[in-house]
Amino acid sequence: MGVITQLLTLPLAPVRGVAWVMGRVVDAAEAQYYDPAPAEEELARLEKALLAGEIDEETFERREDELLDWLEEVRAYWRGAPPERESRWPP
Repeated sequence: MGVITQLLTLPLAPVRGVAWVMGRVVDAAEAQYYDPAPAEEELARLEKALLAGEIDEETFERREDELLDWLEEVRAYWRGAPPERESRWPP
């Protein structure tokens, strides 16, 4: 039966191959999109800008809140939790 099934479904092999490749592309895109490193780097740059006097406290707090919200969304994604809201990255 395995040989017969393979022969009968052989015309669908390209479709299954494309679906598999698309699945890998989506996985890679999500891993890059939900990478916390850019947000963490932005938080470090933001703190340096505040300490250097390049931005005021209000701007720092607003951007920091946005970045921390994004990091929470990233952590929820990696835990497997569904997103609570539509993504806003980059904040």
